[in-house]
Amino acid sequence: MELKNQTALSEFHLLGLTDNHKLLPLIFTMFLFMYLITVLGNLLIITAISSGSQLHTPMYLFLSILSINDICYSTVTIPKMLVNIQEQDNSISYIECLSQICFVSIFGGMENFLLAVMAYDRYVAICKPLRYTVIMNSFHCVLMVLLSLFLSIMDALLHSLMVLRLSFCTELEIPHFFCELAQIIKLACSDTFLNNFLIFTAAFFFGGGPVCGIIFSYVYIVSSVLRMPTSAGKHRAFSTCASHLSVVSLFYGTGFGVYISSAVTDSLRNTAMASMMYSVVPPLLNPFIYSLRNREMKKALGKLAGRITYLV
Repeated sequence: MELKNQTALSEFHLLGLTDNHKLLPLIFTMFLFMYLITVLGNLLIITAISSGSQLHTPMYLFLSILSINDICYSTVTIPKMLVNIQEQDNSISYIECLSQICFVSIFGGMENFLLAVMAYDRYVAICKPLRYTVIMNSFHCVLMVLLSLFLSIMDALLHSLMVLRLSFCTELEIPHFFCELAQIIKLACSDTFLNNFLIFTAAFFFGGGPVCGIIFSYVYIVSSVLRMPTSAGKHRAFSTCASHLSVVSLFYGTGFGVYISSAVTDSLRNTAMASMMYSVVPPLLNPFIYSLRNREMKKALGKLAGRITYLV
């Protein structure tokens, strides 16, 4: 087969979610609607937190950063898909594809680390309430966010640089609506052992570490809550964790669904649909989870809505 290396390769072709051209207008409308809801919903969360003085706490600082990350995560993939459908051109340049791989890895990793940081925040608030303001001070909060960003960037750069060493065949069709790292590696004609080894190693350290942190945090949280003398105290403690637990379940549940789908089916289209659930649905639903299950967020959003109505 004719090989194309990095210098000669010009573009890939994104096959999207379906071959049926009659469904493309429906898919365009659906993804445009989901993208607008994702951006507006997360912007409302950010605005409500910044305008509500009672929400200027570490927990809501992390939530606002999570909302910014979700907006960026969706913006990396969905607009390009909408442009391709609108122009009836499924091509994506080599540089754009590498950029998507890099930024998807950054924002996906950042979400992973942020959920672990938010679990640690809940652990300190419930298990060490008297030392909460000392442990979760501004310096430590900013440091944890910057460390999460640094680790996410390092992980993304490692994967992106390893893709640069690959040579590709003449078959450059990606059965997805964005450039997913695993799909790009499958298209390579050169040896991909190091790339796959890096994926599993990075998943173990950069993915498994935050997951273990979340699990251990909630083991201690549950243990502390069960020792509380009153049912009201238990309910109040659990209610502060409900939104975060729902987001964690959604993020890792959809991710686990992608893994199961790729393992049990040979259909690349089905795998693409599962990946869509992982990359699009969590950023879409996170604002609703936090606004509907959090009493303070409801109050802040109500005040914000009142101000907007007054101005209008």
